[in-house]
Amino acid sequence: MRNSHTNTLLTVPSGDLQIPKFPPANVRTDSRNIYFSLIIPTYKERDNIEKVIKILSELIEEFLPEDYELIVVDDDSPDRTWEVAQSMMAEYPNLRVMRRQQERGLSSAVIRGWQVARGRVLGVIDGDLQHPPEVLAQLLLSIEQGADLAVASRHVEGGGVSSWSAMRRFLSRGAQVLGLIVLPGVVGRVSDPMSGYFMVRRSCIAGVTLNPVGYKILLEVIGRTNVGEIAEVGYVFCERKEGESKVTWKQYVEYLHHLLRLRLTTKQVGQKSRQKMAFPIGRFLRFGLVGLSGVFVDMAILYLLSDPNTLALPLTRSKIIAGEIAIFNNFLWNDAWTFADVAMQQQEWHHRVKRFLKFNIVCLAGLVINVLVLNLVFNFVIPNRYIANLSAIAVATVWNFWVNLKLSWRVTDVK
Repeated sequence: MRNSHTNTLLTVPSGDLQIPKFPPANVRTDSRNIYFSLIIPTYKERDNIEKVIKILSELIEEFLPEDYELIVVDDDSPDRTWEVAQSMMAEYPNLRVMRRQQERGLSSAVIRGWQVARGRVLGVIDGDLQHPPEVLAQLLLSIEQGADLAVASRHVEGGGVSSWSAMRRFLSRGAQVLGLIVLPGVVGRVSDPMSGYFMVRRSCIAGVTLNPVGYKILLEVIGRTNVGEIAEVGYVFCERKEGESKVTWKQYVEYLHHLLRLRLTTKQVGQKSRQKMAFPIGRFLRFGLVGLSGVFVDMAILYLLSDPNTLALPLTRSKIIAGEIAIFNNFLWNDAWTFADVAMQQQEWHHRVKRFLKFNIVCLAGLVINVLVLNLVFNFVIPNRYIANLSAIAVATVWNFWVNLKLSWRVTDVK
């Protein structure tokens, strides 16, 4: 089998990681354009690949008969995943296989696959069945309805994770917070910037040289290309049943490296993305009003606890208690009003407790930011304590709102 099928493998493209505007004419004998090309990057997925190809072929054939292709891009797996996929090509005529022997990395594998793809819409899905294939229909529908990019998200209605450890959840949240700090104009456009399950119009990414790091190619697509409208579809990230997980601390380091590279090498990132990212003004105003109510609660409780005519408790202790009660007040109002549409989806008490704890942590970070900005403005910009304080409050408010919007009020737990 190894020798008889060698000439059926796709030639690995070389040179810049750039998607051609039109599909290559010499891809294969049948060089007609098609609607959809789905890339399946693999490495040591011998136990999964046969099932993945079968499920995806049967599913896509239902709504795009003969107008699609599956491209397995394997990084020369020692278990010969590519060989298993290659042996299935006779049974699945829409299947094509590439074996990369000189390059490594999921992101570059996806781009090499897109470079030989014939589709007007280009997609990617994991080869381990952690991405539910049935979501493809909803993603394609979003593209047909006008979206340039359709992303499967764990953090919108219908999305979630099946069984993640507390540490993995913490790392995921931390990665998104870092993204919002380093590259808000890119990361802020989607609820799940670390998703590896999406599809995009060829016309939006053609002609742009991509330079991804690690696993998170979605950041590169949003940050460097001409993607306009983005749609998100909820999906539940499932634990793999076969094979071994490839998620390690190294992927999070590469993610941070990627953020910094985008920030430093692409001046257009912030400008381009800000033009396409709608800031939720209405929700922000409600958040601000709730914050104002918290100021009154804080002042009232502080007076009742610390004033010599009332309880006369020490000032520091009184302030800590007053601040926490004000945070609790703000959380209740935000949960019931500002983010009511999200909170209604998960009303169980343990979900509310999780949101409250995250809200507390974000507000604590906001307090640190408040103090830092206050001192920076007062000492280096305007030596006026009141103007400096207003500036600090403004920055901390935007921080609290934006991070809570992306982290505290979103759907992540599913049964």
